[in-house]
Amino acid sequence: MMARSVSERMPDRGLYAITPAHCTDTRTLLQSVAAAIRGGAVLVQYRAKRNAQRAQALALKNMCAGHGVPLIVNDDAALARDIDAAGVHLGRDDMSIAAARVLLGDSAIIGVSCYDQLQRAIEAQRDGASYVAFGSFHPSRTKPGAVRATVDLLRQAAGALNLPIVAIGGITPENGGTLLEAGADLLAVVDGLFGGEDPEDAARHYATLFG
Repeated sequence: MMARSVSERMPDRGLYAITPAHCTDTRTLLQSVAAAIRGGAVLVQYRAKRNAQRAQALALKNMCAGHGVPLIVNDDAALARDIDAAGVHLGRDDMSIAAARVLLGDSAIIGVSCYDQLQRAIEAQRDGASYVAFGSFHPSRTKPGAVRATVDLLRQAAGALNLPIVAIGGITPENGGTLLEAGADLLAVVDGLFGGEDPEDAARHYATLFG
């Protein structure tokens, strides 16, 4: 696979927009994500747990590429390869980092959910992850039953890791600053961006946290 362009590389810092899991209207999805990008999102993840559609994913990838923002596919490395996305995000029940690298190539962005487990993040870094994600840090309407991570975990991770750290789970412009101060590099947001009527305005509020 060819080397990634600058616009497809992992950003060091910023707002990470994650799409709602059950958006079947592609036009609405593209409009919402484009608005979030205009507001300051630097990375986008396509999350479609039960209705992943190649056509929808490809349209989103092309739109993101037009804005110079990488698209990550949640869980599905085969779909990521099929649409030539920038990479994939892996949970505990997904394929290994090594298998994803074989499928997507050395330059792909591979993120790993680490929940509340620092050791999992250390192992992910060792195995070649591009970034790790911790959470949920606050109650989340997207995943109400998610395990809870602590701000102290971010401090420990910042001292132990040398790759971007993503915080996720119930993050708002009001509580996100504390997570950044503790060591998060990117804030991943679903409902806070796409749960209201104006994703662009919402994204701008998050973007102010990054200066």
